[in-house]
Amino acid sequence: MTEASDHSDEADGADLGPVLRALRRRADLSQRQLAEKSGVPQPTLARIESGRSVDPRFRTVERLVQAAGGQLAIGVPPSVSGVTEPTPVPHDDMRDGADRRYPAHLDVWPVHEPRDWPGAWWAEWYRLPPERYPLPLPPAAYELNRRYRDNRRWAAEIRRTTQVRWVVGSDLPATCWRYVAELPAGQLVGELRAHERSPFLEYGEWHPDQPEREMVLDGVLVDPRYRRLGLGRRLVTALLTGMREAGIDDAAAVAEGFGTDLLLACGFDIEARRAAALRLGHRDKRWFS
Repeated sequence: MTEASDHSDEADGADLGPVLRALRRRADLSQRQLAEKSGVPQPTLARIESGRSVDPRFRTVERLVQAAGGQLAIGVPPSVSGVTEPTPVPHDDMRDGADRRYPAHLDVWPVHEPRDWPGAWWAEWYRLPPERYPLPLPPAAYELNRRYRDNRRWAAEIRRTTQVRWVVGSDLPATCWRYVAELPAGQLVGELRAHERSPFLEYGEWHPDQPEREMVLDGVLVDPRYRRLGLGRRLVTALLTGMREAGIDDAAAVAEGFGTDLLLACGFDIEARRAAALRLGHRDKRWFS
């Protein structure tokens, strides 16, 4: 729960404008929505956030903070109480072309190229040089759709909190490697398994250009709900890092579909001398859903 502090000492007093904007951002509320929820007129809220209301009434501030999901602490300096300042809104200092602030409750990001602008990605402007863009790029963009905003924030939280670790245990053979991706509560959302092999034992002879140890990637699995968040790439990257530390330079894998794209993005190369992937089944068989 976010807390806002109100002090009687002017030098140590909280700047209510940024605090309320940060609370609104976390609650995903516009000024109009917070005003309706708290019962405080929207012009009053706007004056407090802009700093034009020098000494707002305590009851007014309390109603706004509580409506935004925060708590109000009185008369205890943060250095004593341990209360930390709310996370600042990243785009507080950003302005649009009309020199207006961007809405505090929206996720705003800078636009450096057409890919960063939701209104232009479909036009494939990135295939054109900047001087041929049909429209000038805005300095920043934001998403108005609440569902998209929630999904974006959820994905960012999953990427931030998911941990990838190497599983070492007596139940695993020494040549088997296992990495898992876990949420803070211990929920397993991804797994990678691989094993070591000796090319000398596989081919029956050793050549000077062959490695003594080689890694074979058995598979990368990610819970369908958590795909397209980069977890598979983090698992493969963890394996490659562990290989380097163990002195293993080569890895082999068989993949299809999106798995091929994942491994190519992680540095794998398609190797023509490997055996082809075959499938056993009736050639006239048809699959129905």
